[in-house]
Amino acid sequence: MFVLPLLLILTSSFLAAQQPHYDGRTKPLEYPGPGREQSEPTDLAEVRIGYFGPSNPNHPLGGDMWLAAQLAVEEANAAGGYRRLPFRLLPAWSESPWKAGIRDVTRLVYNDKVWALIGGIDGPSTHLAEQVTTKARLALVNPGSTDKTVNYAYVPWMFSLPPADDLQAPVLATALERQSPRRFAVISATDHDSQLATVEFKSLLAKRGVTPFLHVQVESGSDELTQPIDEIAATKPDLVLLVANPIDSAKIVRALRKAGTDARIFGSCAFGRRVFAENAGPEAEGVIFPVLGNRSAEYEQFSARFSSRFGHAPDFAATQSYDAVRLVIEAIRAAGLNRALIRDAIRSLSGWQGVNGKIEWNPVGQNKAPVRLGTYKDGKIALLEGTEGTEGTEGTEATLKRP
Repeated sequence: MFVLPLLLILTSSFLAAQQPHYDGRTKPLEYPGPGREQSEPTDLAEVRIGYFGPSNPNHPLGGDMWLAAQLAVEEANAAGGYRRLPFRLLPAWSESPWKAGIRDVTRLVYNDKVWALIGGIDGPSTHLAEQVTTKARLALVNPGSTDKTVNYAYVPWMFSLPPADDLQAPVLATALERQSPRRFAVISATDHDSQLATVEFKSLLAKRGVTPFLHVQVESGSDELTQPIDEIAATKPDLVLLVANPIDSAKIVRALRKAGTDARIFGSCAFGRRVFAENAGPEAEGVIFPVLGNRSAEYEQFSARFSSRFGHAPDFAATQSYDAVRLVIEAIRAAGLNRALIRDAIRSLSGWQGVNGKIEWNPVGQNKAPVRLGTYKDGKIALLEGTEGTEGTEGTEATLKRP
């Protein structure tokens, strides 16, 4: 008498197990709420855009990003602004973003009444800005963080320009795997972004049967590198994967070479920052890393303008900051001064051509632009031809190609 109910239970359980779980990342995020009905204000003297990042041009990580953002605003105003109103970039920043920083972002959003926000410069600052803008129903365009989780809160107001770690990982892993390393070591820093990227890279490599024989963590910002670097060098690895911020990466690369290791060094996209190249110096030659963006004619023209104005070429973070501001300005011009409509316009601009390449949003608002590997040759970034990939695809055999 219990056979039929038991069969029904087993059948139901089996069918439930066969149903795929709901994955919010596959459906484009939309904002169905209010706000679009609000009329445009008529008493404005300027159009304000918030910027969450350092406004000090000499800041090692954020200085060039600020300069590029300001350049974008200057060019937009020279072209007429918004219906003859000038655009203005309002900055907010604190080196303790979770304390003073959140207060300043809140001021921008509610007191200064910005129409969109650009920010931040890394994963933690972008997460912070996201919390504020989500409650305020304000579009946030991220030019600096490759942390995929900033878009995994499934917030329709969040857009990220840099291809995330999960798009960089397949291209990096394929090239690393082809090296067939006999002794493969990993060095990672303890900061938020480095830890998440390390998990992404190691997880994909493990699926391909490539696991490090040694993984050493170093304290982010520490100058006490002798012991961990000597530990790595003593094992005589033939390949090292280094995941740290640009400043830490440069220190570790120099320390590895000073310790006598001739291992091939792979790194994260942090190797593409200007501060890495300047601090690593000649030791940067030959390292391999994901290059975010392209070297199109538009990029070359922007790079020439930036270099002429500020005395050095922009790195990918500066270029994406420039693109982020231009994207927001184009959305404002298309939608008018209405926060919800500006958000809609940013979403509809998928396929927009920036100086750093085409911007195409995936369902959760991440840019799915292709990633390519590069190296330093004679102090300049050279692309590795055939390493382009996107959305988990892999590149082909790599050869050196100057941009």
